[in-house]
Amino acid sequence: MSHQIAVVGSSNTDMIIQSARIPRPGETILGGEFTMAAGGKGANQAVGAARAGGQVTFIARVGDDLFGKQAIEGFRGDGINVDHVTRDTGAPSGVALIVVAADGENSIVVASGANGRLSPADVKKARDAIASAAVLLCQLETPIETVQAAVETASAAGVRVILNPAPARTLDDGLLKHVSVITPNETEAELLTGVKVVDDAGAARAAAHLRNRGVEIALITLGARGTFVCADGISEIVPGFKVEPVDTTAAGDVFNGALAVALAEGKPLRDAVRFANAAGALSVTKLGAQPSAPKRAEIEALLAGK
Repeated sequence: MSHQIAVVGSSNTDMIIQSARIPRPGETILGGEFTMAAGGKGANQAVGAARAGGQVTFIARVGDDLFGKQAIEGFRGDGINVDHVTRDTGAPSGVALIVVAADGENSIVVASGANGRLSPADVKKARDAIASAAVLLCQLETPIETVQAAVETASAAGVRVILNPAPARTLDDGLLKHVSVITPNETEAELLTGVKVVDDAGAARAAAHLRNRGVEIALITLGARGTFVCADGISEIVPGFKVEPVDTTAAGDVFNGALAVALAEGKPLRDAVRFANAAGALSVTKLGAQPSAPKRAEIEALLAGK
């Protein structure tokens, strides 16, 4: 069985200001330390998967600029195959402006740049890398027609598809029928299903709705509580891990990257979700998106209670 993971998605440079709280509309407040870190949901997931032990190929676009150059160097440093990361001369690299509050919550605005030009043609060029993978992982920070092309390519090749439906938006059944595993948080689940996820019963209803629309497995991430798992014969919460939060920016991305690794390795579903929960929990203990993604040994230590 292939342990290869293909990630189709976005790459950004994150500009982060730490603040006592997130400003209200129209309000200016003085923040604290400023840092820059590699980010973007696709890149975060690719790095999260690579550090969790996956063999990762990333399909993306960055600008032909300093941020793009630094991003590619970072991917190579994590052992990620960058043969399908295109340097785009027609758009700058994506950037994200992030405010991180003292309690770890965040507020983010993204300028997509080259991410908005990732196209179905780019997916077609990467067809062999997708078809030879065990898992394809996608998000929604690139054009929806590109995501559609990627999941259709993977589905046709019998490759398992994980879709992290973030940023939140509505999706049609023509896309969802190709999805093996969907991983919304409570907000994203409500947008997709119309069901408010405020308790376990709501999570169960939303997950069942997603499965009725053609998705094989629905995983609703519930932050520190863990993940609600809905699949054949399973409808339960796999508990999370208690940690002291510093920055939640990439927790969902790290979860998805680690989940892809666990499923590619053939772990049973509950074990795969527990592995992903541990990776996501570790990520919130550090500032920044990709800098917070834990290594395999750290994940295994948390799982072992060390």
